[in-house]
Amino acid sequence: MPSLIDLRRRIRAVKSTQQITKAMKMIAASRLKRAQDRVIAARPFAQRMLKVLNGLVSRVDQDAHPLLRILPPQGSGRPLLIVITADRGLCGSFNSNVIKAAGQFILHEAPGRDIALGLVGRKGRDFFRRRGFDVRYETVGIFQKMTFADAIDIADAAIEDFTSGAASSVYLVYNEFKSVMTQRIVVERLLPIPRLEGEAARPEGEGAGPTVDYLYEPAPEEIFRDLLPRHVQIQVYRALLESNAAFFAAQMTAMDAATRNSTDMIENLTLYMNKVRQAAITREIIEVVSGAAAT
Repeated sequence: MPSLIDLRRRIRAVKSTQQITKAMKMIAASRLKRAQDRVIAARPFAQRMLKVLNGLVSRVDQDAHPLLRILPPQGSGRPLLIVITADRGLCGSFNSNVIKAAGQFILHEAPGRDIALGLVGRKGRDFFRRRGFDVRYETVGIFQKMTFADAIDIADAAIEDFTSGAASSVYLVYNEFKSVMTQRIVVERLLPIPRLEGEAARPEGEGAGPTVDYLYEPAPEEIFRDLLPRHVQIQVYRALLESNAAFFAAQMTAMDAATRNSTDMIENLTLYMNKVRQAAITREIIEVVSGAAAT
């Protein structure tokens, strides 16, 4: 049976931990609001840009631009998977879910580990670096002050690998922010730029009638030369924003659960300490009474 001093020490330690988890929850909640606003602002632009580009792409050949070209499976390039994790932990299963999804993708798409990785975030970098994967590039520490320039660097590296033939395709895996309590793992193709089909590719306001042909000024090749790299950069930026907001939501939820668990632990330890103290008092009373009866 632990002594009263040990129990008091454990209660103080749990209370100190509770103060830390409570402070981390408040910090995550304050940062979540800003991250959520940035995601909500970026989503419509990224989705609308994809629909507009698909309206143009559907009317040209896939060889009109290198970012539209689908390479044959027997080509020399390998898939490039960009894994977006966080730089820190204490966020529940946020990082482990992304790493697990990346592992499943590698298992199905490249069972012989014939795949290249682009790693964003310290947790993913530390995990895959120790396992002998071919890491094309890595980026850590960008979520503290994330800007569009960070997305440009990541996207330009992926575009360079794809256009040079080093990568046959480029995929993103990240946590998509759905709500404070829910994050969804997303694995989506970044390059070659996917073409929407059916109603998803139809711009808003267009009915089910025949599509309208366009006159291009300048030529479609010049339009794609400027718009397609920008589209890739925007999609990467949106993925980074989604992952950042999902991290703060996961951390806030995890710290809230840790705070409530520490409260329960303090109550249980306090109750147990009172029982130990009551047993010690009872034992001393019995000893005093027994000594008085013996005299």
